[in-house]
Amino acid sequence: MTTPSSGANAAAEKLSEEAVDALNRAQSNTASAAADQPRRHRHESLLSTRAANIKQSAVRDVFEISMQPGLVSLAGGNPNLASLPLDRLGATAAKIISEHGLEALQYGGGQGTLELRQQICEVMAAEGILDADPDNVVITAGSQSAQDVAAKVFCDPGDVILLEDPTYVGALNTFEAYEVDVQPVTGDENGIIPSALRATIAALQAAGKTIKLLYTIPNFNNPSGVMLAPERRQEIVDICREANILVLEDNPYGLLKFDGVLPAPLRAANPEDVLYLGSFSKIFAPGLRIGWALVPAHLKQRYYLASEAVTLCPPTFNQLLVSEYLRNYDWQGQIATYRSLYQERCTALLAALEEFMPEGVTWTRPAGGFFVWLTLPEGIDTYPLLHKGIDAGVVFVPGAAFSAAEGPSNKLRLAFSAVPSDALREGVKRLAPVLAQALAAN
Repeated sequence: MTTPSSGANAAAEKLSEEAVDALNRAQSNTASAAADQPRRHRHESLLSTRAANIKQSAVRDVFEISMQPGLVSLAGGNPNLASLPLDRLGATAAKIISEHGLEALQYGGGQGTLELRQQICEVMAAEGILDADPDNVVITAGSQSAQDVAAKVFCDPGDVILLEDPTYVGALNTFEAYEVDVQPVTGDENGIIPSALRATIAALQAAGKTIKLLYTIPNFNNPSGVMLAPERRQEIVDICREANILVLEDNPYGLLKFDGVLPAPLRAANPEDVLYLGSFSKIFAPGLRIGWALVPAHLKQRYYLASEAVTLCPPTFNQLLVSEYLRNYDWQGQIATYRSLYQERCTALLAALEEFMPEGVTWTRPAGGFFVWLTLPEGIDTYPLLHKGIDAGVVFVPGAAFSAAEGPSNKLRLAFSAVPSDALREGVKRLAPVLAQALAAN
């Protein structure tokens, strides 16, 4: 690949302002944004307080920008679907409609089909959870919906949800919409630091706060790519158990560990204290919007009823297609294909960073998942660098999008999952001078 074309430069010039504007909107709350408007529609007065906490996703804005021709996108964490047997899946979908159309196109049970819930227990067994009961599985519209239901069921306005810092921007947006107090917990290259978790809980309790949940992505955190160290896992659950905090474990990337040697999920040995979220988005296809929650038995009914109130039922056709895939396709072989592909791309990205990045920039070295997390020296805000990156023909996601803490961030996320190795190298080559200039000016 070569330097951006003049057409791409023109597009980048136009888009850089749009990107910064969109991301700034995502950083500000609705109330302050409304104050900037010359006229407010009378319906603005009808909006709930909760609506003011629903923010535009910075990642979604950058994703849309990154689709423009001429730009190398290191922003979107999309799975690579090219290796799926699409022709065969098309025939399977047609067969489901022709032979089971009256069921597939009809309403279904609110908890999901029994067959898929049983199959999900087999998937979780591959992840290391060997005691899952299909009766405690609730099928959801992806794990995003499962997070939303958890916040609804457990949190009143003002309650605290603890989050590893950084964390998934979709979870931040979901939790904040329920008017909860999201509080970051410090981590390092081995995930959440137990002593930091204890200290955060103690400080919040001393301030009279009610802490309900700890949300964590222990395997290849989005955005950092960090994996929670095995020796910390039980301690994290024990700390939360002592404080009567439920652990919300989100594990969409767990099966994508490059070497296939998987650490036990937090849920494996803690069935009463961990609500476990899984998804087919990364191991099959995100467009089907099928995920699940494995809920502690004593909480299942409340959780299920809340989920049913949102979606009525998960999409029946999509469930039948996933069941056919798990029954008649080599889904574990497909995961092995994904592991190999993503490892190759991660290796290419890390090699490019070693080749081009200026001294003073550091990054994580993930053992799976989709993301690498870059850290620049203190004092550099990566937000203003976004439009400079677009001018150079590359897109990334600034780190501030992934933190509950306010203020600038000296970090940024690069995604390697959907980008060929040569394009990864070109993208880093374009990004490096932008970061070098920022370092020189710092």
